[in-house]
Amino acid sequence: MINRRNALTLGAVGGVGLALPTESLMDFAFGPSWTVEPFTRALPIPQVLRPSATRIDTDVYRLTVGEGTAEIVPGVRTNVLTYNGQFPGPTILARQGRTAKVVVTNTLASATAVHLHGGNVPADSDGHPMHVIEPGRSRTYTYPNIQRAGTLWYHDHAHHLEAEQVYRGLSGLYLIEDARPTHRLPSGAHDIPLLLRDADISRDGELQWAVFGQANRSLVLVNGAAQPRLAVRRRRYRLRLVNGANERTFRLKLSNGAEFVQVGSDGGLLPRPVRRSEITLWPAERADVVVEFSGAADGSQIFLENIDGESDASRRILRFDVAGGPESDGSSVPATLAPAPIPKPPTVTRKVELSFDALAGTFLINGKAYDPERVDFTVKRGTTELWEITNLDTQFEIPHSLHLHLIQFRVLDRDGIPAAEWEAYPKDTVAVPPGTTVRILATFDSPYTGIYPFHCHFIDHSSTAMMAQIKIEP
Repeated sequence: MINRRNALTLGAVGGVGLALPTESLMDFAFGPSWTVEPFTRALPIPQVLRPSATRIDTDVYRLTVGEGTAEIVPGVRTNVLTYNGQFPGPTILARQGRTAKVVVTNTLASATAVHLHGGNVPADSDGHPMHVIEPGRSRTYTYPNIQRAGTLWYHDHAHHLEAEQVYRGLSGLYLIEDARPTHRLPSGAHDIPLLLRDADISRDGELQWAVFGQANRSLVLVNGAAQPRLAVRRRRYRLRLVNGANERTFRLKLSNGAEFVQVGSDGGLLPRPVRRSEITLWPAERADVVVEFSGAADGSQIFLENIDGESDASRRILRFDVAGGPESDGSSVPATLAPAPIPKPPTVTRKVELSFDALAGTFLINGKAYDPERVDFTVKRGTTELWEITNLDTQFEIPHSLHLHLIQFRVLDRDGIPAAEWEAYPKDTVAVPPGTTVRILATFDSPYTGIYPFHCHFIDHSSTAMMAQIKIEP
């Protein structure tokens, strides 16, 4: 995670593009600008968006991108950017194998693009950063949902604008349901999405934006609210954890020492469940977990804690209020979930180096800043490639991640140590700490061809040129 020391260092060496504003430096000196009376507000659950039209094999949804307000801290209205007036945006609940068409209308004064993060979609519906929707215009995205059921999310991807516009609110959840479920994981009201992010709120209640401003973002929000509470029964719950922050890494645990049973990763269910005492999520990573509340006492309070939080407002991020007697809920966690495909041997090995040019104030991939006219790698559809991803940013200890559009990949190892089973597969975003090398096996098994980006998902980095492109050919 970028800490305060590193953020100040970046501002000092990075030139105009990385300079932190005076107000941010004042906040470093005097601490957080807003405090919240914790756990006075119930956890908001994003509204499920209903189709505007339903056809034989297709559902049509409508999203309007616009300005709005949200109650991030109790009793205060904050100006934000919204989808359909909501912060975060509404949840799209899609079904495996059934096409969703999403019609997006832009009422902002700036351009936007919508990327379905984790989506196996045609290139013209990928939300490429240069395929923007200009103010007053609309665009229809087609999502065939020909992939594993899982927890995806959508967010702004207009180049140079995405970091600020996601920070101001342009993100939402996209859940793909199994066409034929083979499990009895908790569902319905007991399947809870938790979209995590952070924010810097000024003394007058406004979102403060500064590129690389994570060190000032002292409030952690869950579904758009600071330190909410959730009433739970004494039974199993499924929690869909999504890191929607620009730059913050979350290290999560339960205050009563209970375990998470992780059943899913970025791209859907794991081959088998894994018990974990804590879960780390880098920006854009997801973890689908089951939590057992039946052993907790009636009236007890359990906190979802972010171990790396700098203060109470970023450490105790959600309170579960347990009530009632033990319930026999009919759910279960099967011993096997979704077997991973047998990996194919790679035909190509590629090196991907992530670095920072301090003089230019630019983040680079393989020594180059993003150029939308340049194709960095040409890939033949159906082939498997081995990517060796190295983070060279050791001087300032800058963390990076790598997100590949279109496909899910397999994480093999970190500096030669085999990847833990909970992050091996299916993954679309991988953490790459400073000075480390991560190897992934990527099979380009999507039916779609064309140009797709790959980039760091510390999106303040990708917004300042840490992005490249692959061209997938038949």
